Amino acid sequence: MPTTPLYAAITLGSNSFNMLVAKTLGGRPEIIAKYKRKVRLAEGIQSDGSLSEEVMLRGLDCLSMFSDMLKKEGVSVDNIAVIATATLRHIANSDEFCRRALPILGHPIEIISGMREAELIYQGMVATTEGEGRRLVIDIGGASTEFIIGDGDKVLLKTSLPMGCVTFNDKFFTSFPFQKLDFDDAKAAVKSALGDYLSELKHLGWHCVVGASGSVQSVVELLNYRQESASITLDVLTSLQEEVLTQSNPSMLAISGLHKERAPTFAAGISILLALFELLEIESLNLSGGALREGVLQMLAQRVEVAKDSA
Repeated sequence: MPTTPLYAAITLGSNSFNMLVAKTLGGRPEIIAKYKRKVRLAEGIQSDGSLSEEVMLRGLDCLSMFSDMLKKEGVSVDNIAVIATATLRHIANSDEFCRRALPILGHPIEIISGMREAELIYQGMVATTEGEGRRLVIDIGGASTEFIIGDGDKVLLKTSLPMGCVTFNDKFFTSFPFQKLDFDDAKAAVKSALGDYLSELKHLGWHCVVGASGSVQSVVELLNYRQESASITLDVLTSLQEEVLTQSNPSMLAISGLHKERAPTFAAGISILLALFELLEIESLNLSGGALREGVLQMLAQRVEVAKDSA
């Protein structure tokens, strides 16, 4: 019997780099290994619009680890997809990063548009998250946030806006102790970034809201740790904002259930979520089972199947 080929979806986000290794089982991708590192690429954007050498090396070092793991797992470079998002879309020296990454991975990086990112996020959500009716999907990344309204497989609206937990951290949460004014400034920036999409999103409407990526995960992990409902509400976010404002140490580690890896961008993530809840009048939000990386995995699984059938 022919062996099922392994494939790997690699996503280079503005906050985290991720790699999922999978094989197809029963017509669907089955994940057999996960690798992740908080590279925080967006932290390295300099005043001239280029990525600093220090952070570039941080990213390339992570890719070296991914390369070693690909060899360990036995994944052919023909069966990988390497997708980059907001930071590599915008930095002035993205070509240099891609050029230096090529010999490490043996596969080119594809820098996708915000709209393509939104599509893949929605596909990843649909493939992994139970639910019916019209859904609003919000994916808060390191340097961009994607909004998608869809019904089943059909996308009704999609956009990608330039706001994220790493960039907001650098803009609004640089001096400790944090103040309510920092959150107010962040909300004003969210409202400005949303622009006309605010009325478009509200006009289309939704039955439920699904959130993806680190900012939502950090809140859900915290709620799970505290054995509370994993459904995020405005009351939950307001309470967490108060906890952030009463911290005596910038590490935030006195906040029960907050993972130390999530702590550096926690306040910024809460500020974006709070603003969105208030502006879009969201009642509750639940964590998606998957997002961009799972969407890339779906795309790759289809590609591998087509290649197998035509071989």
